[in-house]
Amino acid sequence: MKLDAEKAAAIAASSAQEFTTKRPTVPALEEKMFTPIQCLDHGFVRLIDYMGDDSAIVQAARVSYGAGTKKMREDRGLIRYLLRHRHTTPFEMCEMKIHVKLPIFVARQWIRHRTANVNEISARYSVLDNEFYLPSPEHLAVQSTNNKQGRGEALTEAQSAMVLEMLKRDATQAYSTYSELLGEEVGLARELARMNLPVNWYTQWYWKVDLHNLLHFLALRMDAHAQYEIRVFADAIGSLVKEWVPHVWEAFQDYRMGGAFFSKQELEVIQAWIAGETPKFEDLTLSKREWRALCKRFGRSTGLESK
Repeated sequence: MKLDAEKAAAIAASSAQEFTTKRPTVPALEEKMFTPIQCLDHGFVRLIDYMGDDSAIVQAARVSYGAGTKKMREDRGLIRYLLRHRHTTPFEMCEMKIHVKLPIFVARQWIRHRTANVNEISARYSVLDNEFYLPSPEHLAVQSTNNKQGRGEALTEAQSAMVLEMLKRDATQAYSTYSELLGEEVGLARELARMNLPVNWYTQWYWKVDLHNLLHFLALRMDAHAQYEIRVFADAIGSLVKEWVPHVWEAFQDYRMGGAFFSKQELEVIQAWIAGETPKFEDLTLSKREWRALCKRFGRSTGLESK
């Protein structure tokens, strides 16, 4: 990722500012302020502002007069309790504001999380840069045969080269037309000239979200089943959250990312396994997909091999 001199200077100027505050700050996160974390070929995530820390969550939960009323060990335990039992309100006391540069098709997935404040660059006002996303060859794959919204086997080297050439050709032509429409000979309004640009074009926005909704976003978008392109951005944000609220991040990894959710029927099966019993699929109300997933998680045979 390359930044032009003007943008690099703006980031340097922001990073050089110092403020005196009575609000809690996180030194490890302060070091990462304003600095872009590269995502994909031209994208990035960069921290603009944040409010609160681990102690703010504890303070809100206890409705106390300030930090330091309990030992750090007890604060950690309370945070783990809150997250484990889904007490969400205290996590809403912390907020993060980030600047994101991302392909439009990723933005359309992202905006489905309707729990944040968003301000996106306007192509009615600004002329968009000539920057579009091209996947790396290893991320080009055919449609999955068992997942209607995912990828399957990787393309061959020859197929990948052909696909990348086609994508680059179309994007280059689209921007050439965009520039021509904006030029002196036509002078088409920016709000109309933009409509031929494809969804692999880069857009930018400021995204402000509270910690509770941010963790929900990360739980979905850092998951191995999430689309690769949005997962890259989620991982970058996760690296900031880890520095920001380390106790929350530890609990989040343990209970959300590394934990598991079971239905009533699944718990009954697990209890039967513990008791030394071997439930049969035919006697259960689980679907085949649920049964296979549960058996896989516990290394059990499904008994459906011949079905």
